[in-house]
Amino acid sequence: MMTKRELVALLNGREYRSEVSAEDDKNIRSSGLIVIFGASDDLVELRGAINDEIGAYNGTTFKIDRKGVLPSFEQAVEQGEDGCEDYFDRKPHAQPIEAIWSDGEGYCWTFKTDIPHAEFSILEEGEKFCRGIVIDMVDLK
Repeated sequence: MMTKRELVALLNGREYRSEVSAEDDKNIRSSGLIVIFGASDDLVELRGAINDEIGAYNGTTFKIDRKGVLPSFEQAVEQGEDGCEDYFDRKPHAQPIEAIWSDGEGYCWTFKTDIPHAEFSILEEGEKFCRGIVIDMVDLK
């Protein structure tokens, strides 16, 4: 079992496209942690206890809970009555995360959230690329 701080120490300074190995992902998942980072210029990646990918061209805000990423209302409607019920059950408890593209701090990607988290840096050819975050599932509603 890893803590957020231990995981951040492991990930800090990794190169873009080598952020999380398959072995890391297994250990992260079993520790109940979620790693969130930007990829390319249009994606947010979630690895570990939640494994997902979100389109985020020019940044986006998404919500997560213990079940994962909250789908959009449109996605819920496409799933019919069950999808809508699940959406409205989860929505009040899902917590927002803002993915910011090119915020002027020298990173292509940064993240803002009120969820307790720890931060780490991903580099691209030794230069700042992403300031990712690690969240513990126990801190989600």
